[in-house]
Amino acid sequence: MRPILVIPARMAATRLPGKPLADIHGRPMIAHVIDRAREAGIGPVAVAAGEPEIVDAARAAGAAAVLVADDVPSGTDRVQRAIAALDPEGRHDVVVNLQGDFPTIAPETLRAVLEPLADPAVDIGTLVCPIADEEEANTPSFVKAACAFEGAARVAPTLYFSRLPIPWGDGPRWHHIGVYAYRRAALDRFVALPASPLEMREKLEQLRALEAGMRIAAARVDHGPFGVDTPHDLERARSLLASRGHA
Repeated sequence: MRPILVIPARMAATRLPGKPLADIHGRPMIAHVIDRAREAGIGPVAVAAGEPEIVDAARAAGAAAVLVADDVPSGTDRVQRAIAALDPEGRHDVVVNLQGDFPTIAPETLRAVLEPLADPAVDIGTLVCPIADEEEANTPSFVKAACAFEGAARVAPTLYFSRLPIPWGDGPRWHHIGVYAYRRAALDRFVALPASPLEMREKLEQLRALEAGMRIAAARVDHGPFGVDTPHDLERARSLLASRGHA
């Protein structure tokens, strides 16, 4: 595989406007996400930016950056347009989509998203971690993935995603982590598909791929990355990065 890692980022955020440029120890958050992406050692790192100021910040942090018009429906579409501009020759056959609000993601967590693509039949790799308790299982903002790992296996087919606590019955349940590794052809196909009925019902775009017959598999990790969505989250990120020596 010849992966490239692309970080979609835009200034409009309901709970924390301008968060890609939010200050964390004198540097914008997008610079810290770029740092974590580089530490994973997956491949080149680029930013798919919604605004010129994000392009400037990404380039100042040493990453490639592409300005993508803000008329795209999702971060996935932003990533696809950026990679089409960055790599029209198709040198990179895998595209890792890392959200721009994971400034503390561990390198080993990010590397794990490539593991499902060891199976040539898998179109899209993603990540899951164990659900801690019933409160988390019943919280709609925590997306659940229906998958079952055999024994010590680290990868399993993912058959459905929901905001409900699926699957029913005894056994572990899995919290979906929104990091993806797309085969290049799968990414191009995905963004060309219309929104699907279950996608619109659950408000989960990955269901579009499943409804179109694409195969998604998940690698399991012990803990999910911490996403920054609110001012309180931002303070927590500052504290975590200071304690890890990334200040």
